[in-house]
Amino acid sequence: MEESQNGVKYGGDATDAKEYFTIQPRSLQNCDLKDIERKTKFAHLQNYRTNYPEMGMCLIINNKNFHSSNMAVRNGTDVDALKLHETFTGLGYEVMVCNDQKSSDIIGRLKKISEEDHSKRSSFVCAILSHGEEDGSICGVDVPIHIKNLTDLFRGDRCKTLVGKPKIFFIQACRGTELDSGIETDSCSEPREEIQRIPVEADFLYAYSTVPGYCSWRDKMDGSWFIQSLCKMIKLYGSHLELIQILTCVNHMVALDFETFHAKKQIPCVVSMLTKSFYFFK
Repeated sequence: MEESQNGVKYGGDATDAKEYFTIQPRSLQNCDLKDIERKTKFAHLQNYRTNYPEMGMCLIINNKNFHSSNMAVRNGTDVDALKLHETFTGLGYEVMVCNDQKSSDIIGRLKKISEEDHSKRSSFVCAILSHGEEDGSICGVDVPIHIKNLTDLFRGDRCKTLVGKPKIFFIQACRGTELDSGIETDSCSEPREEIQRIPVEADFLYAYSTVPGYCSWRDKMDGSWFIQSLCKMIKLYGSHLELIQILTCVNHMVALDFETFHAKKQIPCVVSMLTKSFYFFK
């Protein structure tokens, strides 16, 4: 669905974005990362293991053309898919890109991956680039599907070989039609030997491009603010920071360094059920 404001149409994930942004976030340029210490006495308790033979699978669902519906073409999404492919290949993931997927295709691909043996993999990553709806659904090229129908396939009671490992979902899609006009500011233990039971919903992380109810912005030439910021922050800080810290940097960059021609803003949203820190390196 599209809405208009001052003659400008919005909806799906909008594309009225400026073409040029700073190469590095303004307030992160002086960040000193050399003092960050990862390895501690209790690292085995604090950090997810990444010393498996493989980093894991990275599935990218890239929906651009919605021929069987009235939704707009998502110009610029191929830039996002390419950047994600480069980024996660560089991190050691086995990357699969699937274009213009129906809802049944998305479910089928994720179900097949959830049934694979992940015992030699440290994690699973899925990026979904599509239109979205306010109720939490993302759109196949035909009909919407609720994100929980996809992530439930990887619950601990359904995907045994990913139990205790991070299952990370990046979702670039609108979550409503509201527009953010922004506001000005003048603010310059020891190892435990017993077997532990893990909640089936544990070890998931969902990184959404925007908060519930709001539009998500995508530039036709440069790709979406969220995905481009995510890839840039992983490139800059992936060898130093853990995932939540990286995503905080992504929030910072999207919130402060991007703005549409009509002065609209965006803030990503991270929902984490991770139980340890996760690093993209061994």
